[in-house]
Amino acid sequence: MGNAVFGRRKIRDIIELAVSILLVIFTIIGTYLMFTNSDPGAGLAVSGIENLKFFTVLSNEFCGIAAAVNIVLFFRQKKLPVLVKLTASSGVGLTFVIIAAFLAPMYPDLNLYSGGNLWFHLIIPLTSMAGFIISDNKRKIPFKYTIISALMALVYGAGYLINILVNGVGEWPDSNDWYGFLNWGYPVGIGIFAAVVLMNFGVAAILRLLNKFVSRLFCISEGKEK
Repeated sequence: MGNAVFGRRKIRDIIELAVSILLVIFTIIGTYLMFTNSDPGAGLAVSGIENLKFFTVLSNEFCGIAAAVNIVLFFRQKKLPVLVKLTASSGVGLTFVIIAAFLAPMYPDLNLYSGGNLWFHLIIPLTSMAGFIISDNKRKIPFKYTIISALMALVYGAGYLINILVNGVGEWPDSNDWYGFLNWGYPVGIGIFAAVVLMNFGVAAILRLLNKFVSRLFCISEGKEK
């Protein structure tokens, strides 16, 4: 039965399966390191369930769960909805961009690529985005999916700000503004969150375009073989 399942699947589906397996393994490793806080020097990492306050952790956990479901669906001759895949990949992609382009330079004293952060800030995002780009989606990905994908950042940002409005900013290290986005006041902080939502949309749009480009390359290749 196993051979029959693999025999009917295209190379891109097999690659996507391999990536999904890696993502599940990587998520387990990253989760263990983050939740046990085995590297006290790692920045933006706490011990235990409190890690779930970070967008990084939430997006990576969602990505790992989506990958696990994708594995199960593969052996049932089904595919994970492309909207779920795009949301998961763009979510961790957003994490990668924010850490690499903003938070790491902004807080040079924080080790944002140590312990579980290495997996959640770098390894899993790059693996997930690469897997999405190579994935074979039977139909053209609707542009509206890139907008829907950005709702992950929008919902998180809304919850982040509401928590601060209800409970106050607080003082470091127990601040409710753990990303420090309100250091320059609420107007700037809200502007930053709006920019983050747009970045989430931008990452999703880029992934959609790259997937479309790779799909065309495979179509050209398959046409030449015929």
